[in-house]
Amino acid sequence: MVVLNTDIQTEEKFDFDPEETALKVCEEVLKQEEFPEDAEISLVLTDAEEVHRLNLEFRGIDRTTDVLSFPGLDFEEPAAFEESIDESCINPDNDCVMLGDIVINAQKVKEQAAEYGHSKKREFAFLIAHSMLHLCGYDHMTPEEAEVMEERQEKALSSLGITRE
Repeated sequence: MVVLNTDIQTEEKFDFDPEETALKVCEEVLKQEEFPEDAEISLVLTDAEEVHRLNLEFRGIDRTTDVLSFPGLDFEEPAAFEESIDESCINPDNDCVMLGDIVINAQKVKEQAAEYGHSKKREFAFLIAHSMLHLCGYDHMTPEEAEVMEERQEKALSSLGITRE
């Protein structure tokens, strides 16, 4: 089970249900990664200014971006859940592992969908899958790590039928 706490802080409108799409992608990534517990994830859909502010405050990067990921677990290696989950990361209200937070820049979803020539739903789902992999301990600092993330993102989206169209 995935508990998705969604906070929509933008006036941007989409031709799909962002919460429903995010939930499906989160569930698929966790299934693919064989996450052993119920998970709680926070999703904020906001504007470029807020993402810029958070990027500067938490990462020291003075610009906006498309998505920010704030993992709730520390990993020695990607998807090493058994070693990463302890009582401190369990929400006592629902017994879910607090996996982390995802912050999506709604304006970037629209811009990048147009830039890459696919639907806004596909771009949004891609950013959710990308961020979920970060919450599962993956990174893309090296070409090898980036290749692994790209393969896993595409696998999750393909299994949901969310293609580049």
